[in-house]
Amino acid sequence: MSDTASRVSLWSLRRQLFAQTWPMAIGVLSLLGFQLVDAAFVARLGTAPLAAQSFTFPVTFLMIGVQVGLGIAIAALISRAIGAGEYERARRLGSLVLIGGSLITGALAAVLWFAHGLIFSKLGADPQIMARITPYWAIQLVANWLSALLYFGYTLFRAHNHTRLPGMLMVLTSLCNLALDPLLIFGWGPIGGFGLPGAAIATIIAFVIGLVILAWPLARQDWLSMSGLGAEARRSTRPFAGIAGPAMISQLMPPLAAIIATGLVARLGDPAVAAWGLASRLETMSLMVVLGLTMSLPPWLGHCYGANNWPRIRALAHIALQAALVWQAVFGIGMALAAPWAAGALTGDPTVQHDLAQLIRFMLPSYALLGICMIVVSASNALGWPLRAMLISCARLFVCYLPCVAVGVLAGSMTTTALGALAGNILAGLMAWLVFRASLARVDDAGRARA
Repeated sequence: MSDTASRVSLWSLRRQLFAQTWPMAIGVLSLLGFQLVDAAFVARLGTAPLAAQSFTFPVTFLMIGVQVGLGIAIAALISRAIGAGEYERARRLGSLVLIGGSLITGALAAVLWFAHGLIFSKLGADPQIMARITPYWAIQLVANWLSALLYFGYTLFRAHNHTRLPGMLMVLTSLCNLALDPLLIFGWGPIGGFGLPGAAIATIIAFVIGLVILAWPLARQDWLSMSGLGAEARRSTRPFAGIAGPAMISQLMPPLAAIIATGLVARLGDPAVAAWGLASRLETMSLMVVLGLTMSLPPWLGHCYGANNWPRIRALAHIALQAALVWQAVFGIGMALAAPWAAGALTGDPTVQHDLAQLIRFMLPSYALLGICMIVVSASNALGWPLRAMLISCARLFVCYLPCVAVGVLAGSMTTTALGALAGNILAGLMAWLVFRASLARVDDAGRARA
């Protein structure tokens, strides 16, 4: 292929990847943005309610990790089946994800409710904070389950390379939640609000609206089949487990690490926990482009994998890594410069403001390397390397990130904690890139050996 044709081909891939990614990026921005605004509204109730909500974040991420792990596996199998021309199998797999995913996440929600006292006390919540957590957590678990149902519906659309509707629904549910939050948290006129539980009630209403809207276009698509589900479940259990097991562990490790990190930060006091919770929400929002890529890229890679098109796989991966690096570097540096103003907009407590500003200043620029790690993990799951993806996730969190955060906490300030998180993210990104480059090199060596 000539240089000119190669450049045209790369430009076409960039344009197609952008077209698939931008709806998901905007959807992720709106979804995570409403979570950040949600936390900002709760912050107006005081430090104690914000600390109570912050204690629930890592456990919520645990439930999200399960649903994302299931979604990764099923999206990989569906996209590979489509790439290989097995359309009827893809329909059966679509039905299985909706039925099995709802049952698994529902059972997990029940377990997390019955164990919530033990979980949050181990995290460091005192009795006063626990009294605020319990009524909120009961409602939030229902919201988490509805979120999982929406996610599985989005997964079917993404597996078929339809990203616009999921992106639009993420925006719509976010706007609904944003409109309902102040009404249900603070009330309106003589009608009193529900306080902290009102935030979870607003989320439930928004997600129910999203599910009702999603059901209509999903019913019109020929993506589901109820015939032969038992045989398909038996056939797909082994390959599904081969992807879902490592993928789920990969997705569960971040919330587990978040739980450990929250426990570490709790040693610095409730204001530090509140700042850490706000920074966690800001982190996920700032990673909107990377998260959009992790949603749009794997199905496309799965189609190429099913067709054994490795040159396109390599080109797509490199485009995604470059986009993640450039976006996160520019955004992170901009947020670091605006850290005092961003912290002041999110909370009125001077102590929380100071701690949050330090986290923004030092952590957000490091997400350029964190984004590389996230893209590598997502691509590895799509390319049939789930165990490798799991090991990268494990090394990122437990070899690079948490030890550095622990050193920062032991140093006794939020500034040193933020510097520790920065160092951990840089190490993780470099490690992931080296592993991924070596994996692609092995594919090239295998191809030359067969030739």
